[in-house]
Amino acid sequence: MEKYIDGFLNSFLGTLNWTWKSILFEVPWYSNFFWGIVIISFLVFALEVLFPWRKNQAIIRKDFWLDAFYMFFNFFVFAIFISGFYKILELLFADFGLSMSSFALIDLSILPMWAQLLLFFIVLDFVQWVTHVMLHRYKFLWQFHQIHHSVKEMGFAAHMRYHWMENVIYKPLKTLGVMLLGGFEPEQAIIVHFFAVAVGHFNHSNIKITWGPLRYIFNNPVMHLYHHAYEIPKGKNGVNYGISLSIWDYIFKTNYIPEDSGTITLGFPGDEKVPPGFLKQMFYGFGKNQN
Repeated sequence: MEKYIDGFLNSFLGTLNWTWKSILFEVPWYSNFFWGIVIISFLVFALEVLFPWRKNQAIIRKDFWLDAFYMFFNFFVFAIFISGFYKILELLFADFGLSMSSFALIDLSILPMWAQLLLFFIVLDFVQWVTHVMLHRYKFLWQFHQIHHSVKEMGFAAHMRYHWMENVIYKPLKTLGVMLLGGFEPEQAIIVHFFAVAVGHFNHSNIKITWGPLRYIFNNPVMHLYHHAYEIPKGKNGVNYGISLSIWDYIFKTNYIPEDSGTITLGFPGDEKVPPGFLKQMFYGFGKNQN
């Protein structure tokens, strides 16, 4: 039991210390996730101000500050809190003779760095796409995902409005993706994470970008806006599930872009039941009255 307690505390304090050092610029710039996200957010926000798609939408849109708070809470506060629990799981797996390489399908370390990063990005994006489909398909998971879909005006920070339970769901499945890659995460994988954040911000932004022919590979704001549409095709649990890549939606026939005006109503039937404010939303999804 002592090693689990020590593991929990060391991981918790280590993550807290790294985050604090990041804020103080005491970590290498290329691995400073805190200021990296801040810079990416300011850049995408500036583009929203300069080139707004929905010109009648306020610069500081509805729930802008709520979404900004979610960004820091989900990426840093909750990440610090949950890090100790993941360390306990790692120790439990080790006690059963399982390691990060136990389910390996490929050893990334044998590939050149560019191939490592590309494969790492593709596999993790597909795992997240599958997880996203599950969040819409299963009622228990959809109850938590409703927080993300309660956005009524779209902007970059809406990317980060999601229930803390989604962290609990996504993280183990992303870890499984890493395990399938031999348990190896390239040292330069921070580049992949920064790229994913930038694409996610763009997808939720008030900017009209389709990427031209690349739209069949990369997700974009026009496509993702319809993921948040109040009305979706009959018989569907959702459409356009893509995270960074849109290719999975085209492969599995979940793509849907009927027009590109950007003026559609967002949300979902029953979204008025989602309470306003962060504290109440933290406990949403556990009651009996959700949709």
